Amino acid sequence: MDNLALVAVASIISAGICIGIGAIGPALGEGRALAQALASIAQQPDETNTITRTLFVGLAMVESTAIYCFVVSMILIFANPFWKYFLTKVGG
Repeated sequence: MDNLALVAVASIISAGICIGIGAIGPALGEGRALAQALASIAQQPDETNTITRTLFVGLAMVESTAIYCFVVSMILIFANPFWKYFLTKVGG
């Protein structure tokens, strides 16, 4: 296996690990936040608007983590800075 193939394999594996962890973590966090919000609304129905607003802000922040991981994965696959170097080495 040559160096170009090693860089390709490392990029793809790194992108897979990044998006895997980046999807699992926020999913668990969002599920926990939603469960706590529903429990809070059940205990204090008068505060539903405040709890819901805070929940949506928190979910947006948690979701941004998954989006960052997606962007890093796309950079690793499609805009890896090592690609150009190795392509110039292979091409001559």
